[in-house]
Amino acid sequence: MKPTILRAQVTTPDGRLMTLHEHDGAFTIRVAGVELMTTRQHHSEERLALLACEPLRRVRGARVLIGGLGFGFTLRTALGILGADAAVVVAELIPEVVAWNRDPAYGLAGPTLEDPRVTVVVGDVGDVLRRDKAAFDAVILDVDNGAAGLTTVDNGRLYTANGLTRARAALRPRGCLAVWSADGDPAFAERMRRSGFAVTTERARVHAGGGSWNHLFIGRVPATR
Repeated sequence: MKPTILRAQVTTPDGRLMTLHEHDGAFTIRVAGVELMTTRQHHSEERLALLACEPLRRVRGARVLIGGLGFGFTLRTALGILGADAAVVVAELIPEVVAWNRDPAYGLAGPTLEDPRVTVVVGDVGDVLRRDKAAFDAVILDVDNGAAGLTTVDNGRLYTANGLTRARAALRPRGCLAVWSADGDPAFAERMRRSGFAVTTERARVHAGGGSWNHLFIGRVPATR
């Protein structure tokens, strides 16, 4: 049986241990021992990006904000849909996650990050949302395991009524807020509706061919404010 190898670790801003593990060629990131993401399962993240970006396929100069780099699967899918003149901002709070992806020894998302349409912001996606008003056609949040802070406790602010109001303000008319969650959360979907989004929810398999279900929350801004 092949061993699981600890490749790297870092302490998050609020003191939690984040670790990068490798097992039989697959990588996993854990926070305080809880699996946050793995290269073995990424179909639902790709589906999230598809739902958010497919309406933008023919939009000139589309701008997308992705909260959370992970292993780059959401980003890679978005780039495959968007046009050559699009711009994608990736906000990743933990600089080591960016460094791990860029490290050629791991073979992760380094080449994807070199796409000229991509700008990486090492910082809190919440800060980007507060700063950039009516700036994005889509905001994709894949920073936790659901509508609660996991990577850091402060991430919980993204999913509050105030956080959702900020996200809506950062979107252009007809913009989309897409949020990944490991589990269903009807209360969060209702909170999105009360924040002015037209909300749909979808279940997506962790693998294209099957496996357990994750949940995707898709909120769209009306054509006029």
